[in-house]
Amino acid sequence: QVQLVESGGGLVQPGGSLRLSCVASGFTFSSTGMNWYRQAPGKEREFVASIFSRGDRSNYADSVKGRFTSPRDNAKNTMSLQMNSLKSEGTGRYFCHFQLDATDYWGQGTQVIVSS
Repeated sequence: QVQLVESGGGLVQPGGSLRLSCVASGFTFSSTGMNWYRQAPGKEREFVASIFSRGDRSNYADSVKGRFTSPRDNAKNTMSLQMNSLKSEGTGRYFCHFQLDATDYWGQGTQVIVSS
């Protein structure tokens, strides 16, 4: 069955960096566009980044543009979210996601806390 497993979250100081990972299985990862979302405490889940299936194009929320990148390795069925210059508003649970045939698939998320 479809599985998305995120890892790499933790506590980081403002201005610091963190790299999240998402390992995918149960579907054709190399043919699937993938996304990152985050949910801050008390807020709705919001879009962070999307990466096209071949990894040649990506889109980012304005709030993270220039600081986050989202490479993927189709040979390993993984994608990452490299987060630099983190701000306190980057605190939240980060999820990898894709949609197939109008069905949304989510991982369990990984928690990121940006705090001094």
